[in-house]
Amino acid sequence: MKADTLITGISQVVTSVGAGPKHGSAMRELKIIESAAIAISSGLIAWTGPASEWTGMAETTINAGGRAVVPGLVDPHTHAVWAGDRLGDFEARTSGATYEAILVAGGGIRSTIRTTAAASRDELVALARPRSESLIASGATTIEIKSGYGFTPAAELTMLEAIQSLSSTISARILPTLLIHIPPAIVADRPSYMSQVCEELIPEAARRKLATAVDIFVEKDAWQVREAERLLHCAKQHGLAIKLHSDQFHCIGGTELGIHLGALSVDHLEASELEQITKIAASSTIATILPGVSLHLGIPAAPGRKLIDTGAAVAVGTDLNPGSSPLFSTAEALALSIRLNGLTPQEALVAGTINAACALGLKDAGRLEVGCPADLLVLKSRDWRHLVYTLGANPVSEVWIGGKRVQG
Repeated sequence: MKADTLITGISQVVTSVGAGPKHGSAMRELKIIESAAIAISSGLIAWTGPASEWTGMAETTINAGGRAVVPGLVDPHTHAVWAGDRLGDFEARTSGATYEAILVAGGGIRSTIRTTAAASRDELVALARPRSESLIASGATTIEIKSGYGFTPAAELTMLEAIQSLSSTISARILPTLLIHIPPAIVADRPSYMSQVCEELIPEAARRKLATAVDIFVEKDAWQVREAERLLHCAKQHGLAIKLHSDQFHCIGGTELGIHLGALSVDHLEASELEQITKIAASSTIATILPGVSLHLGIPAAPGRKLIDTGAAVAVGTDLNPGSSPLFSTAEALALSIRLNGLTPQEALVAGTINAACALGLKDAGRLEVGCPADLLVLKSRDWRHLVYTLGANPVSEVWIGGKRVQG
């Protein structure tokens, strides 16, 4: 065998076992190769195993210096495109105001909608690029980015165009999601807005391939289940995958709707109870938990431990956004999932790689196997567990995407 690049001198190659999402106890199963090497050809993994067993040739050989290698991380839930800030909201919460009260009063998401809708596409790209580069530096090689701060169809399309432009300027793979975030403030305006979304926004986003999925926020002060069902059916009719923000503050049926409609994932789940947990575990829908939200808002953490013990497939994301999770490190999201959601180090790695890829409908990301893209991280340590142990410093030394070193 002849490879383009051989990475040798690897203390450990660590990846999940096999393809497909990992449920329950399978989330603790990792394949660990000691004293390993990885061969790369045409941007794909051509071979991996103990370095002593490599018998091929390589045009370039790189020594990892006795450090561990893990798959590139997948961030399955971000809102990295926005304008303005939410510092006023942050200060209000320190004085006792709740996230929901701020939203009802016209702050929160609505304030970000005002500033984002006023920004140009180029301005949005310029603001989002350093945020995305921070995620990449922390180990994210695949990133989902949602719209949702535009509100009007025209502004939402501008956001999706910004995400498309951003994807051509950064090294990570970007998955764009159209987020139907919040309804009009006036109840009487909801039907006409829903018609706009179903008749104009979703069809146009699908026609122009500006989104791969549609997401919707189901909550007491956001969209109701019957409304969400109509919007998600429309998305499916136009060939788009579906996802939901559900059970963040209240269980009002969003999770059940997502499972019923075959959603890729239901995200947040901080308020989920045994009924919802059991239904997720019995489904093919991924439970995406977002520990940065619990840390920043001071709300109960999603029941990661119960989800896994009940048999659910759990993913972890940053939920990078200005209001509820200004978390710019995908690796730190995994570290927080251990402290706040009760995951083990092994489960956190699976949640941030193969399960996060499945939450985006991807079959070729989040694992180090022959034929997969050579998206990998060389850590600063010889022990992979430093990836999820470290807080406040970057445990990643090098980021490789498609067989090319893009950081480090």
